[in-house]
Amino acid sequence: MSTHLLLGQTLAFAADPFAEGWESAARVDSAGGVLVEDGRIAAVGTGAALRAAHPGAQVTDYGSKLILPGFVDAHMHYPQTAIIASWGKRLIDWLNAYTFPEEMRFADRSYADEIAGRTLDLALANGTTTVASFCTIHEGSVDALFEAAAARSMRIAAGKTCMDRDTAPAGLRDTARDAYDASKRLIDRWHGTGRASYAITPRFSPTSSPDQLQALGALWAERPDCLMQTHLSEQIDEIAWVRGLYPAARDYLDTYEAHGLLGPRGLYGHAIHLEPREIDRLRETGAGLVHCPTSNTFIGSGLFDMTLAERGLRVGLATDTGGGSSFSMLRTMAAAYEIGQLKGRPLHPAELLWLATEGSARVMHLSGTVGRLAPGGEADFVVLDLASTPAIAQAAARAGDLWEAIFPTIMMGDDRAIVATWVNGAPVCRA
Repeated sequence: MSTHLLLGQTLAFAADPFAEGWESAARVDSAGGVLVEDGRIAAVGTGAALRAAHPGAQVTDYGSKLILPGFVDAHMHYPQTAIIASWGKRLIDWLNAYTFPEEMRFADRSYADEIAGRTLDLALANGTTTVASFCTIHEGSVDALFEAAAARSMRIAAGKTCMDRDTAPAGLRDTARDAYDASKRLIDRWHGTGRASYAITPRFSPTSSPDQLQALGALWAERPDCLMQTHLSEQIDEIAWVRGLYPAARDYLDTYEAHGLLGPRGLYGHAIHLEPREIDRLRETGAGLVHCPTSNTFIGSGLFDMTLAERGLRVGLATDTGGGSSFSMLRTMAAAYEIGQLKGRPLHPAELLWLATEGSARVMHLSGTVGRLAPGGEADFVVLDLASTPAIAQAAARAGDLWEAIFPTIMMGDDRAIVATWVNGAPVCRA
């Protein structure tokens, strides 16, 4: 048995800080330790006590560095990696000008392999150890990402993006039958294999016909252990587009609900401009919302209402690369804080870190598996330097407590703050 002890400052959560309050939910140990055995967390506690109890363990002492669960990015588009930070478009124009032409290239499996590897390496360099990603219409794009994740021992959820309306270009369209059949083949090939989970993936209602949504809803009913990921109410003009395409629907969410695509394993990206009925139904069904703050500001979508988390809805956090403008979950947390300020609800550092770890794991139905420092969980970690740049160091040096020391890294940190990323019990990235 391989036993490894990580020492440093540790941050764990005993509860959801939005439900219980961050003061009682967060647990900080300034001299903590995490014991790893064969890829899983065996114990979390005081470093000295763990060291005494396990004298034969290999020790990595990170000193005053902060040990956290690896970041969990609950909504991204790996095929958009190469077009991140493209200028000047809102959602519909973004898709037509940048996204769809780039996704055409993923018919070439070698290109899909290249971008899949690049995306996951960028994620790991930024401390992200679990991702949920959209792929393209091409089955090979899905295989490429799952294979790249397996080669890196990463936990991943992904799926073939399905589109059959002429609102998508001809080279990126399938049919309702093809979407069902290809997704089913991919589920059989990948779901539950190693650390992989499949996510049934209609891009969003404007690019899927009612027949395709119905077919994917039927597939989800057959395989309710899978996730389902899509987009919801990202921009005002998108909602108007949906109304025109689905005139009988009560609202945007109803275009999914009417076709069997609303449920507890559903991940609904953005969810900015929700109607009261939609909020009620999302809460009643236990569906997951995914906040994508850098994307929402970069593409000009709007400001997510984080009070939804206090009202009993499950919320995770995501980069939404490449509509999002950074691969860093630190930068994503900073953007979430800024949006909270604009909405009159600034988020505490504990709430931000919970969203980027346990919150995102929870919407992906991975609570207790990743996103948490607790015995039995998979041993994915990120280790943060809280003084990684001169600007951050001087701010941290003035801190009155750990939260004041952490906050500058959230607001100004980047990949330089990542001392190490551990995946499945082994370090894969070191500063």
